[in-house]
Amino acid sequence: MPQKNHSVWTHSLPVALLLMAPFDLLASMAMDLYLPVVPAMPAILATSPAVVQLTLSLYMVVLGAGQLVFGPLSDSMGRRPVLFGGAILFGLASFLLAGTSSAATFVGLRVLQALGAAAALVATFATVRDVYANRPEGAVIYSLFSSMLAFVPALGPVLGALIADHFGWRANFLLLGVLVGIAALNALPKWHETRPLHGSRAHVAFGPILTDLPFWSYTLGFSAAMGAFFVFFSTAPRVLIDRVGFSQLGFSLVFATVALVMIATTRFAKLFVARWGNAGSLVRGMGLLLLGAALLAMGELTSTPSFWVFIPPMWLIAIGIVFTCSVTANGALQDFGHVAGTATALYYCIESLIVGAVGTTLVVLLPGDTAWPLVAYCTLMALVTLGCRRRVASRRLAQGQ
Repeated sequence: MPQKNHSVWTHSLPVALLLMAPFDLLASMAMDLYLPVVPAMPAILATSPAVVQLTLSLYMVVLGAGQLVFGPLSDSMGRRPVLFGGAILFGLASFLLAGTSSAATFVGLRVLQALGAAAALVATFATVRDVYANRPEGAVIYSLFSSMLAFVPALGPVLGALIADHFGWRANFLLLGVLVGIAALNALPKWHETRPLHGSRAHVAFGPILTDLPFWSYTLGFSAAMGAFFVFFSTAPRVLIDRVGFSQLGFSLVFATVALVMIATTRFAKLFVARWGNAGSLVRGMGLLLLGAALLAMGELTSTPSFWVFIPPMWLIAIGIVFTCSVTANGALQDFGHVAGTATALYYCIESLIVGAVGTTLVVLLPGDTAWPLVAYCTLMALVTLGCRRRVASRRLAQGQ
């Protein structure tokens, strides 16, 4: 049996949360604080909206793909060096972002910022697995992490708009650098190494996971749900600020209503999952994405841009996102408990690549100041997911399951 450094991780649950939660939250805040100033960035950086879109897309892609790099690295080097290395990289990139006016440099620094965030996230969740895998506190920590992260899309843009209004857009990146520095200084004397000291290392085999149809059906569903939110926050500033005329603060408050719908729906997640099961919840989630997309398309064809044309359909999509994300991880990973770490890394990496590639392509090719990229993404990915789900059901029926 592998030996673990549990003897040096004796923190109470509140202390452990204060150590770990900031790194989890800051990875998301790097996206949400920046969102209200996105429409102004082409002029600030003297570049095109497509290049500014890369600063959103690359961050998400690298955040997911980086886990495949830093996961094995944390197994060989340890959680502590990966955590603090990631925090240093994230902080340095944040400070440099606040000081640049070059579009190319800005894009490159966003990639470095995402790499730092990926390293810190991997080390954080690996530590949770090391210490709390067989303890009831583990479920509490994951639940609290999910609850806290649900508030970031609601509050992050509001905070980002207020900071940008009073201190300028650069202050948002300065804040991220300061906050990660505080988190690292707090963790430095307390975050002891938790990597297993000895033990055999499992062989990493991607093939059985990547050829598993149920894994793909739930991973595609996760990609559809998360990508819907990604395309929404990629297009919402241009629709609501540039065309409808909301201020940055007004936009942030409107944007927050979508996150609040997700938070409210999360309170009832256990009830509908218990009633519908994993597959039923996934199918209903995709149905709501299709319904929301249909209403958005109808609004584009028959009305001028407004709050009522753009936001209420997104509330339906938000409910579908919660229905979907409540079951996709369990559904995708249920047959891979023996290689859960590898399967989890692939699950998040594939989602990030699909969202970044497909979402960005649609935002760039279709008018980014309309709902059409969101309509196209929700429709395409929901239909692909439902098609894959149908193949799973047909195969099980043929096998008599």
